[in-house]
Amino acid sequence: MKKPELLAPAGSFEKAKTAFLYGADTVYMGTSKLSLRSRVSVDNEELLKTIEYAHSIGKKVYATLNIYARDNMYDEIIEQIKILNNANVDAFIISDGGIVDIAKEFAPNIPIHISTQTNITSYHTSKFWKKNGAERVILARELNKEEIKEIKENSDLEVEIFVHGAICYSYSGRCHLSDFLASRCGNLGDCAQSCRWAYNIYLEEKNNPGNLMPVDEDKNGTYILSSKDLCLIKELPEIIEMGIDSLKIEGRLKTEYYLATVINTYRNAIDDYMKNPNEFDYTKYLKELEKTKTRGLTTFYFNDKNNKDFQEYEGKQYNPDFEFGGKILSNVNLLNDYNCYNIEIRNRLQLGDVLEALIPNKLRPIEFKIEKMWDYETHEEIEYVNPGKEGQKVILNIPLHCENGWIIRRKK
Repeated sequence: MKKPELLAPAGSFEKAKTAFLYGADTVYMGTSKLSLRSRVSVDNEELLKTIEYAHSIGKKVYATLNIYARDNMYDEIIEQIKILNNANVDAFIISDGGIVDIAKEFAPNIPIHISTQTNITSYHTSKFWKKNGAERVILARELNKEEIKEIKENSDLEVEIFVHGAICYSYSGRCHLSDFLASRCGNLGDCAQSCRWAYNIYLEEKNNPGNLMPVDEDKNGTYILSSKDLCLIKELPEIIEMGIDSLKIEGRLKTEYYLATVINTYRNAIDDYMKNPNEFDYTKYLKELEKTKTRGLTTFYFNDKNNKDFQEYEGKQYNPDFEFGGKILSNVNLLNDYNCYNIEIRNRLQLGDVLEALIPNKLRPIEFKIEKMWDYETHEEIEYVNPGKEGQKVILNIPLHCENGWIIRRKK
């Protein structure tokens, strides 16, 4: 039984460090113009810094070049491929056949992974991409387990699947709804997430134009295009037994808290199953995953092609009990009697709040209460703090040994 790679999203260098700290083997990352995430702030410098850091700790980075490119973009694409080739990036993730050819020409030794955007739904298509230089295919999320298994068994390629995160309403994310409604092209990384909007639905009688009659199914009926989030934690044993090479988490725009929670949970679940498959209990991992800000969870079509339980009728994300508290930056020698840590805060904190420290490679967090807190600038004791600006810090007394980069969550 082969242990699969755990592949995590990284929308910045800091998020990549968090992903690695909490157990990711590899991150996927790209610049804002060329990687289907125009709202990330990654440029070539940050991408190169991430690659260098990853290699220094024995980890990998896959560069996303998965837009559907126009001809006027190819000069920039060629330049970036040359830069990434010199940095020995571990793979390219590509959708467009033209970019595949460019990568083969200018970076012939860098592996090519074919993006889920290409809608790979058969081993025949996998073989096509093998002939055209691919080493891995990232399968369409619409496949069930029998179809995934058939592709894996009949393709001489590595196979990657998504196991957690948002699902696009359209087939494998190839959507034109955002471009049509908001002039923001999802296939160039600028999706407005139009499928998450609320819509009013009307009937118009043909012979009486302008007389619009609202259609109300029920109080939840207007979110007609929004889907739940994928979660295959329960199915993890089947996926590992299939021999899938890489398990992918979606979410380059998610917070470090989300990444730490989800990556740490899947890291523990994979390792626990590999050690003792007979004692795998998905419920304890699911309990942790539900502490993140998420929509409803679904297995989509993995178990059943007729599954209809993936519509998100509320159109919102749920997390009633927990939120991102902050990130530990360093130990502070403030008072000899206390373990004091410099915290970058992300939500309001006050004395008496119950927090949880997420421990890398341990499923269960450690709970503690804020007993003492100091202003970062003046070292004066305070009772509460609000995140008034980005990067605001506070000093907390934490009754356990912590490491830099650990994530703290707050119980509401």
